Amino acid sequence: MDDRRLRRIELASQRMIVALLSFLSLIALGTVLRSGRSVVVPLVLAMLASNIFIPFVRRGAKKGIPPLLTVFVSLVLFVGVCLMALIFVNARVIALAQAFPRYYARLLALAQPLANTYDLPVNFWEGLNLGDKATAYLFNLSGSAVSFLSNLILVIVFMVFILLGSPYFEYKIRKAFSSSNAGRVQLVMEKISLQISRYLVTQTLISAATGVLVWFFLAFFIGVDFPITWGILAFFLNFIPTIGSIIASVPPVLIALVQFYPDLGPFVSSTLGLLSIQMVMGNFLTPKLMGDQLNLSPVVVLLSLLLWGWLWGVIGALLSVPIAAVIKIICENVTALNPIAALMGSGRTLRKEFSKE
Repeated sequence: MDDRRLRRIELASQRMIVALLSFLSLIALGTVLRSGRSVVVPLVLAMLASNIFIPFVRRGAKKGIPPLLTVFVSLVLFVGVCLMALIFVNARVIALAQAFPRYYARLLALAQPLANTYDLPVNFWEGLNLGDKATAYLFNLSGSAVSFLSNLILVIVFMVFILLGSPYFEYKIRKAFSSSNAGRVQLVMEKISLQISRYLVTQTLISAATGVLVWFFLAFFIGVDFPITWGILAFFLNFIPTIGSIIASVPPVLIALVQFYPDLGPFVSSTLGLLSIQMVMGNFLTPKLMGDQLNLSPVVVLLSLLLWGWLWGVIGALLSVPIAAVIKIICENVTALNPIAALMGSGRTLRKEFSKE
């Protein structure tokens, strides 16, 4: 009896030690990710971007095309798109930064009656100094092109090594595992890579479609200033479900209010139109293209947004959902990790599954 009791105490102690070590490991990992984000973030971006080009490189290698050639073509395409996007976005940000003080002054004039209604000081809004802060932030954002290029170079370096090694990954697996396990491991890895690339491409296309719809609606139906800028903002923030759509809709709605006041029609139309676009894209098109299996639980989305946003700032917030989706895809294809994938999912397919029983 005493031996059994001692054995139970020993097992409980071991479990406690494992739990504490796991907790300390997570803290250490978070510290490394946060302190080394200047290197880790480009590496993560390179891994995500490489998944888009890996099928192309592997297919070319099977057809006898030298991997160096396909990697070169992939990188030229990637760099060209990134540079064109940088030039285009930088021009939009500079134009908005130059015009922002004028719009902010008009917004202050509209908000002053609110301060009078609630007996706030006359200089309440001026004391917040939001206009100068926002303008400085926009100019600093436009001046960060050098930092973007340095990170892009690091991303390209990582992509070169990842893409050049991708055609030979199959042979590494055959060498590392037995013949009975090699095929299974290779099948799982190919499935993971294919699903990740499909997810990234599909999410990018959905975000691009959302940005185009926002630009078209604001430019041709409402006539709001800087419609291209708001379309670009909607494209980037669409990678953050729900929260990103709300944040992307606020600036054009405020601009419509300031631009057309005292006519509130464009303000109401902009609000309803942007809300309709986000609902159609988020609730109808995205589930059709993505499929139920990639739907993430709202709690997982929120926790991922908080975690990666805290670790890496704005870039982490933009990457939070793709990273969570990639983790879920990996867990779905590894039998031992299937319970984690089930917990990360929205549960809609599971409800359909159990309702049939």
